[in-house]
Amino acid sequence: MSESYTNIAGQRLDMPDPNVAIAGKTMNGANFKVVGTTLQAVILNMQRGQHFYSETGSMSWMSDYVNMNTNMGGGLGGLFKRTFTGESLFVVDYVAERDNAMIAFSSDFPGKIVPINLAAGQAMIAQKGSFLIAEKSVNLSIHFRKQLGAGLFGGEGFVLQKFDGPGTFFACFDGEIVEYTLAQGERLKVDTGHVAMFEPTVHYDIEMVKGFKNLLFGGEGLFFTTLTGPGRVWLQTMPMAKLAGAIRQYMPTSEGKTSSAGNVIGDIFN
Repeated sequence: MSESYTNIAGQRLDMPDPNVAIAGKTMNGANFKVVGTTLQAVILNMQRGQHFYSETGSMSWMSDYVNMNTNMGGGLGGLFKRTFTGESLFVVDYVAERDNAMIAFSSDFPGKIVPINLAAGQAMIAQKGSFLIAEKSVNLSIHFRKQLGAGLFGGEGFVLQKFDGPGTFFACFDGEIVEYTLAQGERLKVDTGHVAMFEPTVHYDIEMVKGFKNLLFGGEGLFFTTLTGPGRVWLQTMPMAKLAGAIRQYMPTSEGKTSSAGNVIGDIFN
């Protein structure tokens, strides 16, 4: 909260405005701003006829004169594809019925909301679950790994999301974002959960961790994701799966007890 914030009893209460992380226009001309630091929201001001879509349950608040239409987003084929990506079965279309119609979408976890502008013929590939909202001109599809077996054992990296332009889409990533530009043939080995997004020119594969001791005691799982250039890749610093695993040890078990770490903490304060 801002240090200049004051509240005098009996007078108007004015909360401090949130930090504006990014502001600009989408490819089709809607004004937007991303507010907040770790738990962000994107607020869009649409002009009459502008059209966005998202998965169900993503919208946080909106003004009047925004028309909502829940549908299967491409019919049965689109519904079938979304079952693989982990998204909701239906999508919601939002169309502005007048100028300056406002609508907001929030992230579900600490991290960053990133606007990505795509030209016609340009595409990006992102982790499943990263999609927040997009202009109707952006095509969202699933992107399968070619080697089915390795993908299944590699966990969440098996199914990805592909976004094709033209248009702007907003993606949610976990924690902070680190960008690398890979030269032709340059390889980066990544724990699968840390892959946020990459350009289609980057070759994505999964390989088993080498070494018997590494497999048993390395603590990094059985597989790495390998990203081979040329192209840019974006990595996220705090995958939600890892955060959930760290919190899980302090959660009560079915017998009402916490893990050993939780018991130690309890013993200190009892």
